[in-house]
Amino acid sequence: MTKPPDPQAQAVAERQLCGLVNGLAQRIGEHVRERAATLGLTASQATALREMSGPMTMRELAERMSCEPSNTTFVIDRLEKQGLVERHPHPTDRRAKQLVLTGEGTALRERLLALLHADSPLAGLAPQEQDLLRDLLERAVTGP
Repeated sequence: MTKPPDPQAQAVAERQLCGLVNGLAQRIGEHVRERAATLGLTASQATALREMSGPMTMRELAERMSCEPSNTTFVIDRLEKQGLVERHPHPTDRRAKQLVLTGEGTALRERLLALLHADSPLAGLAPQEQDLLRDLLERAVTGP
């Protein structure tokens, strides 16, 4: 017969896990801020460029950035002024606009992705370990 889990031990383990996840998030955030600054971007602008893997709506980008659409609008306004993003009519929804990277925006995104990959806080993990970590975190975020 197995012993029931010790609530005290579970609380300590959960606190440790929360601390590690928070620490990793902080390291990743600092990594993004530092790399973004070398390109003259804010962390939010870098996050938007990183997430723009193709044409998408403002709402889709906001979901990928985990922020409110109004915050995304501010970021895109600045990227648009820099000539990195354009708003185009959506091909199937006349009420929506599609965000599209310009040639300059695509080139900057490629440079950004290379910088983010270099010395990433996750670089010490093998690809299989990164996959396992992603799967475990996804389960924790979405629930059982």
